[in-house]
Amino acid sequence: MNSRQPYAVRVRASAFRRLARFLDPAPAPAASPSPPLGRPAEHAIVDCARYVDGARRSGRIPLDETPRALRERPGFVWIGLKDPTAEQFAEVAERFGLPPLAVADAVRAHQRPKLERYDDVLFAIVKPVRYVDADEVVDVAELALFVGPRFVVVVRHGHTDVPARVRAIADSEPELSRKGPIGVLYQVMDLAVDGYADAIAGIDVDIEEIESQVFGGDENDHAERIYKLKREVLEFRRAVKPMAGAVQRLSEPETTLVDPSLRPHFRDVHDHLLRVADAIENYDKLLTDILQADLAQVSVRQNRTAMRQNEDMRRISAWAAIALVPTAIAGLYGMNFERIPGAGVPYGFWGVCVVILALCGVLWVLFRRNKWL
Repeated sequence: MNSRQPYAVRVRASAFRRLARFLDPAPAPAASPSPPLGRPAEHAIVDCARYVDGARRSGRIPLDETPRALRERPGFVWIGLKDPTAEQFAEVAERFGLPPLAVADAVRAHQRPKLERYDDVLFAIVKPVRYVDADEVVDVAELALFVGPRFVVVVRHGHTDVPARVRAIADSEPELSRKGPIGVLYQVMDLAVDGYADAIAGIDVDIEEIESQVFGGDENDHAERIYKLKREVLEFRRAVKPMAGAVQRLSEPETTLVDPSLRPHFRDVHDHLLRVADAIENYDKLLTDILQADLAQVSVRQNRTAMRQNEDMRRISAWAAIALVPTAIAGLYGMNFERIPGAGVPYGFWGVCVVILALCGVLWVLFRRNKWL
């Protein structure tokens, strides 16, 4: 009779070694001896514990003792890793019989949220986020979860406190943890979606601030800030939108992936996720409209400036034309002629001055009528 657990994927240890060399091809320094099995992975393991009836057993389990813990019933083993190398995670994959394709995705990170099934092992990618209001940046982390009948393996990339919060909830409220590893998956997804709602609230505040600046008469250039926030919203959407399909699969009545008592919980997460996705779509469109409005206002201000410059040029040209008349007449009379018209007339000089003033007055009236002055 085969004594191996039904959830273990039948792979040889050498396959994981080859996969590790493929994912992390850089050879180790020759002077550094190869550590024994289990030692490299310990540096990446954040926690490893056994849960029975939703409660954590005291103490941390070494990786070498996880096979014995998996054989003990009831309960499940929960192991968490942070940014493991391919070699480190290969050891964990060997002990838990994880599917090689999913192992490659978990180590390399930068994957889309998804849910895949490998026999009796579920592989999920969840992307928690947090909104850094000071920088107006959506910080996206990544969690890769392997959920088996009696184990949960969580691989964390980036900054997120979701796994730690799930452990705290499991310690204080073990009801969902009693559902086993799938209950842990629900708690991870639920907290991640709660984080989405918090990020939406932060983005909403910044968008309102941008709106008040753009439409409140602030003539500073807001295009760069709007564009950066729009880029963060798009990054946020890439973390949220694909996850809706994964959660929907877990909430469908005909699914056999989860316990029927957990389906309403996943439906609630799916409902909240759809609300977040709708809000992200609305914010994306709103930021596009605000950006267009800001660019339109910049164009209007530029047109106004150009019009003012044209008006100034017309005024200058009009006064220059008026000044040209006395300059031209005075220039003619300044030439060295023996007989200058009006020179022998007693009031000839004053007559010329009157003519100059009359011509200047006529030009001023004409320019004024044409709104050049």
